[in-house]
Amino acid sequence: MNKDKNYFDYSLLFLIILLMIFSCIGLISAQKYVQIDENYFSKQIIWFIVGSIIVLAIFCFDFDSIRKLTPILYILGILLLIGVLIAPESIAPSRKGAKSWFIIPGIGSIQPSEFMKIFLILMLSNVVTKHLERYTVGLIKNDFKLLFKIGLVSLLPMGLTLLQNDFGTSLVMFVITVGVVFISGISWKIILSLMSIGISILALLVGIFIYDPEILLFVMDQYQLNRIYAWLDPFGNAQGIGYQLKQSIVAIGSGMTYGKGFKDSNVYIPEAHTDFIFSIVAEEFGFVGASVLISIYFLIIYRMVSISMQNKNNPFESFICVGMISLLSFHVFQNIGMVIGLIPITGIPLPLMSYGGSSVMATMIGLGLVLNVSLKTKNYMFSREE
Repeated sequence: MNKDKNYFDYSLLFLIILLMIFSCIGLISAQKYVQIDENYFSKQIIWFIVGSIIVLAIFCFDFDSIRKLTPILYILGILLLIGVLIAPESIAPSRKGAKSWFIIPGIGSIQPSEFMKIFLILMLSNVVTKHLERYTVGLIKNDFKLLFKIGLVSLLPMGLTLLQNDFGTSLVMFVITVGVVFISGISWKIILSLMSIGISILALLVGIFIYDPEILLFVMDQYQLNRIYAWLDPFGNAQGIGYQLKQSIVAIGSGMTYGKGFKDSNVYIPEAHTDFIFSIVAEEFGFVGASVLISIYFLIIYRMVSISMQNKNNPFESFICVGMISLLSFHVFQNIGMVIGLIPITGIPLPLMSYGGSSVMATMIGLGLVLNVSLKTKNYMFSREE
């Protein structure tokens, strides 16, 4: 006879709700900088409600069913990415040089690449789990076979996203893939060799930028190159492409320790309700408020690591958690890093903080999967702890 114990992670759920509250507070303040007649605060609440309904729906599925649905979702995601590229401008217009959105009348814009990140996590988890079920881990031949499968699955969506001129989302997909590779069981000799190649390529690109940056136009457009110039000298480019970053740095610095107070921000930041929402929080609530927000993200990631460790005997579920840990960690590091001038601007939103229906729903789907992992974790009375 066995006894099931439910490990549903209520602390993770509480932290997610806290993040939603933070988002609503930030959007109320950022609303005054919006140039068009849109109430982003109200719309964000609607997206949170829709996302919560989707999370409840996810709880209805066991992971055997989710594994069976994974290839279908992956193919659907690929078709949507192709559809964005070939659709006419009336359906999929270009914004700031990127062609990444479908316009749906009465709803707004939907960005397929945001959902593709979650579908990629599922597909990579499925592919690696199947490989581990069939092959011995640690053999060089088998490891290269797994690496080839992972590359095949991840390079297609990354390539299609790059064709949309969305480097930031492609980078997120790359980081998700790297995270899964690290715990897939592939030999560290192979991983370290790949890391050496990656570091060498990065060093080469830095050298090219220093000595002849125009060569980089073969792999990026002029706008992306200008963003690097703006990152290196935001105040020297303050009247042009560096204006947004300069304003963000000024706003964050002016918040000092305790901030100016709720709705008392006065430094104008373009698109403050989306990618630069952290700047609003830092200006109004200072170093203390910004630290609280970062701590919430840290605790969410910690809880996901804990859930993943509890499911080490269920590879598919564990890989899903690792994929979401990689996604969330990189999003937070990249977004906060770019608004404080630590790294170049790539247009990556701050999860569940920045306004955006696609980003909110995709993130909630991913977190819903992690919560479902914790819900399905069972402990049996006479099972041996490993």
